[in-house]
Amino acid sequence: MKKYVVSALLALAGVITVKAQTELSYYLPPQVKYDPTIPTPQSVIGHEVGEWHVTHDKLVSYMMALDKASDRITLEVTGYTHEARPLLLLTITAPKHHQNIEAIRTQHLQLGDPSKSASLDVKSMPAVFYLGCSIHGNEASGANAGLVMAYHLAAAQGSEIEKYLENTIILFDPSFNPDGLQRFSAWVNSRKSKLVSADPNDTEHNEAWPGGRFNHYWFDLNRDWLVAQHPESQARAKQFQAWRPNLLTDHHEQGTNATFFFMPGVPSRVNPLTPDKNQELTKKMGEYHAKALDQIGSLYFTQEGYDDFYYGKGSTFPDVQGSIGILFEQASSRGHAQESDNGVLRFPFTVRNHFVTMLSSLKAINEMREEVLTYQRDFFKTASVEAAKDPVKAYLIGSKDKARVYEFAEMALRQKVDVYKTTSNQTINGKTFDKESSFLIPMNQTQYKLIRGMFDRQLKFKDSIFYDISSWTLPLAYGLDYEEIKATPSLGEKITEAKLPTGKIIGTGDYAYAIEPYGYYTSRAMYKLLDKKVRVKVATEVFHANGKTFDRGSLMIPIDNQLLTPDQIQVLIKEITEKDGLDVYAVGTGLDYTGVSLGSSSFEAARKPVIAILVDDGISPTDAGELWHLLDTRFQIPVTLIPINIFNRTSLEKYNTIIFPEGSHSDISDKAKEKLKGWVQEGGVLIGFERALNWFTANNFGKFDVKKDEEAKDKSPAKAKPYADMGNAYRAQQTSGAIFEAEADLTHPLFYGYTSSKIAMFKGNNIFIQKANGAYSNPLVYGNTPLLSGYITKPNLDKLKNSSVVGTAAMGGGRVIGFTENLAFRAFWFGTNKILMNAIFLGPMISSQASR
Repeated sequence: MKKYVVSALLALAGVITVKAQTELSYYLPPQVKYDPTIPTPQSVIGHEVGEWHVTHDKLVSYMMALDKASDRITLEVTGYTHEARPLLLLTITAPKHHQNIEAIRTQHLQLGDPSKSASLDVKSMPAVFYLGCSIHGNEASGANAGLVMAYHLAAAQGSEIEKYLENTIILFDPSFNPDGLQRFSAWVNSRKSKLVSADPNDTEHNEAWPGGRFNHYWFDLNRDWLVAQHPESQARAKQFQAWRPNLLTDHHEQGTNATFFFMPGVPSRVNPLTPDKNQELTKKMGEYHAKALDQIGSLYFTQEGYDDFYYGKGSTFPDVQGSIGILFEQASSRGHAQESDNGVLRFPFTVRNHFVTMLSSLKAINEMREEVLTYQRDFFKTASVEAAKDPVKAYLIGSKDKARVYEFAEMALRQKVDVYKTTSNQTINGKTFDKESSFLIPMNQTQYKLIRGMFDRQLKFKDSIFYDISSWTLPLAYGLDYEEIKATPSLGEKITEAKLPTGKIIGTGDYAYAIEPYGYYTSRAMYKLLDKKVRVKVATEVFHANGKTFDRGSLMIPIDNQLLTPDQIQVLIKEITEKDGLDVYAVGTGLDYTGVSLGSSSFEAARKPVIAILVDDGISPTDAGELWHLLDTRFQIPVTLIPINIFNRTSLEKYNTIIFPEGSHSDISDKAKEKLKGWVQEGGVLIGFERALNWFTANNFGKFDVKKDEEAKDKSPAKAKPYADMGNAYRAQQTSGAIFEAEADLTHPLFYGYTSSKIAMFKGNNIFIQKANGAYSNPLVYGNTPLLSGYITKPNLDKLKNSSVVGTAAMGGGRVIGFTENLAFRAFWFGTNKILMNAIFLGPMISSQASR
């Protein structure tokens, strides 16, 4: 009797006793025999699958052991993460295919070439299956299921597995996000009790900020497939494009109280560029997953919640390239066991669900092999016909800033988009395209559909709800000039590798150096100089030198009266031309009768920024990570990531710039608020984004007044609507991510270096601030027709019209600068990065008369 009382008390306390380990047989199909010479996961990693969360180093060790033991497997290190962890890809197939793998790959790619694909016999070709795990590091059941799947593929015996390996090339990535997986596994393993606690309040189930979901810089890698700004994504893109698989599966986790999801998603939320046949095949594969889950009694759902719209996600990225992407979402135990609405959710159970759907995917692609191969051939054949009929024959892209053109070309080349140089300078619709900083992307090529996925603007939608963003038009994101070319263009040299153009030193003067403000890496160059204690001045008026006009924001570096010698300064200048891609002008005189002379007081001394970014609970990890990544990797400016609890008690004297990323900032103490006010008044620059503006206003750091809803004139009760529609009606009011045009005052320091007053802004919130009353206080505003691409409700669009994007406030000798939008979105919104860098470097120069 005492035994049962103790058991009941343990259950009431949320503590469960689980077996010391779950045997490998729990996962494996019972009828299959396994080769005893192939090592089991436990024999290499030291524990059974599901007993502990596998760490990435142990995962790598096991994959290497399988590579050594099995002639079915070839392992390749495809790259390294930010934290120098290896990215693995295992090619798993019949041993004879390994002897001829390059020929198989080359033949498979011919499915994308209509001039060759018709002669291919798909009946004799293997299908290509890309299986990937746990792109969100704290959704670890996928990677742990990968241990079982890899063992099964290496060790299973019998006619079924032999047939599957004969008919399939499996590209297996056991961990899409090694850094996140390692962070999460360390958290849950170090907090696991011997008597596992299933209580959701237990520390094991509540990760510290920022959590294991993200990569090193706190990016969601499952939004990076298309633009591939991170090494993990670049390695994946290279392998995807090298093979162009027929099927890609992406294994995730969702909320603990859910069950199991598999594609297709919501039918009305499919990108219009995705063929209907893609969704038909996805549904047909779904029947395999349902049968597999039925056999083990697992609950599941489909065609709810998730969608196939944004091509930057792993399960949608393949859909515009003749492949089929499948998302799997398993309810998460977020540790080893957790209470849920469906009973105690044990980690081994979550692993098994992923494993059986890995098997069902393998079965599906084998039994549908000819169908998916034919579909891929037909996809590219149809795309070729559509390209021929498309009135747009090419896109011409360019900019005065060569670096952003280079970045765009590099992104496009990663995805096997053909890019060409132009043959001459051109002016179209008032835009000048210099052949030295312009490229052509013809539509008549294999990646026609993907190019449209990069360039298309969309204003009409079947649905008003989006799992992710509703628009991402990439030339707008990169801030480039671009034009549709309606006649077949004359193509110059084909670009095979994008290289950042090197600058040069122009002129022989020894009075000063001058640098134009347009270059993306101008701020990086400025920091290099300031860090070496070189005096740098910023032009706030136009000046002329060497027969050239220098706009506001240009840099002027006097050669005389510097701490460094002229020769030492020249070494730095040469480095800037080579590494930052900037032309530098050697000026011989300071005299300028048509503008301002170089000794004018309109040149303001730049100060070296010493930056702190606020982090921790209440702040968006992705927004903070985007800022950190931008400054650390692109501009090579050191930053301090300062947790709020440290911010509350530490001195701020060593910093001159503090950034508040998107978030509530609710844990900042009253004492810290007063300290911060004093810091700003002493000359500090405080920069905030999105909801930080609410905090600024509430705590008297300026007036960033939010636009209010106009009171309805009709006070009668609202029209009755079905209760069942309430959730979707609320979600439809969210602006998940769209593109809007704002008008900038190019004479304002925040917009030095921009050549067009029209700037494409990404907006992913419902924050709208009123225009300030001052004549000089609204340097960036939305007009009457701001929507460029994407979805926004009419009420929100009405509030957005004629609202401000940025406001500044003077407090003593310092400045507060607030932005309604994210200026560093997902590392690919290059077009607004310069606004942020101007705020950091030129913020102190903003006149107090321009305050809100």
